[in-house]
Amino acid sequence: MMRIGFDAKRAFANKTGLGNYSRFILGALAEHQPGHEYLAFTPKNNRNLFDEFPSGSIHYPIGFMDRKLPAYWRYARITRQLREEKVDLYHGLSNEIPQGLQQAGIRSVVTIHDLIFERLPQLFKPVDRAIYRHKFQSACRRADSVVAVSDQTRRDLIELYGVDDAKIRVIYQDCNPVFQNRLALAERDRTCAEYGISGPFVLCVGTLEERKNQHRLVESFARLQNHDFTLVLVGRPTGYVKKIQETISRLKLENRVKLLHNVSTPHLPALYQSAEVFAYISIYEGFGIPIVEALHSGTAVLAAKGSCLEEAGGPGGLYADPYQTENISEQLQKLVTDVHLRNALSEAGRAHVKEFAGKKIAAQMVGLYESLR
Repeated sequence: MMRIGFDAKRAFANKTGLGNYSRFILGALAEHQPGHEYLAFTPKNNRNLFDEFPSGSIHYPIGFMDRKLPAYWRYARITRQLREEKVDLYHGLSNEIPQGLQQAGIRSVVTIHDLIFERLPQLFKPVDRAIYRHKFQSACRRADSVVAVSDQTRRDLIELYGVDDAKIRVIYQDCNPVFQNRLALAERDRTCAEYGISGPFVLCVGTLEERKNQHRLVESFARLQNHDFTLVLVGRPTGYVKKIQETISRLKLENRVKLLHNVSTPHLPALYQSAEVFAYISIYEGFGIPIVEALHSGTAVLAAKGSCLEEAGGPGGLYADPYQTENISEQLQKLVTDVHLRNALSEAGRAHVKEFAGKKIAAQMVGLYESLR
């Protein structure tokens, strides 16, 4: 049996993104691979985001200064604590690992989610890019193995950072289990009504930001012919919302496009399952969890070419150039007018999404850990 430690800060602090990934990995390992001991290290746990993880396996900073300086604890001081806890291997679940692991005789794995800040540098502050680059490159250099969440991320690591391909393992992830439960029609209808949604609609879920490309989705939607669909954009707002709203106004789509900023996670499955089409034409992603959520929901997908979304959606979707409004509209037109195509994609997507099942991912992850003994 191995004692495996995890940088679990995000599991207990982040509602989405890296938090979802951390909770998924820890939960899948605990459920499907109970033969090892899993220890979650976090500066604090006060948001009630991961109550199902056993409290006895959660470890916090011990010393006064470590509690006062949690960032430094995660960066360097934690290594001493890991050695005292007799941890055999440490897995940094969110792009970084602490200093000194090799010297302490502790094997290490780091998960790299994406290199978006390298591919789309204009969307990031220079100081942030410098910090990310230092953390990511350092972690890749020092870790015994690197987990990439998609083949796209694997290719980026090789091309941009020169990471040895033999050191990288592509291991996917699944989404929140709430998206895997089929809801009754009455519940779906009730949730839609609560948000003012009626009739067939195209759904898009993701932070309303430039990279997610929602304004171009609105432009593509405006070109559709002979349909009675609405477009529903769900996501946390940023300054980019102004550009989306200007696009809606310019195209006179105020009655056909709905922006929703405060949809709770428990309500999202009803929207996914009620939508006829899920559209996600983000310019660049590391994996694309919303695509997986749509596949579990049995909803046909339209996604962007050029990053990892074709991996996530597989045969469950159609794909378009995220910079070409005409191409996006052409593919969307097929989906809104052809119910047989939607049904075929839905069926193919349900089969494809089994590739991301927790049982399979947990087995792959433990196989990697055991190979590093």
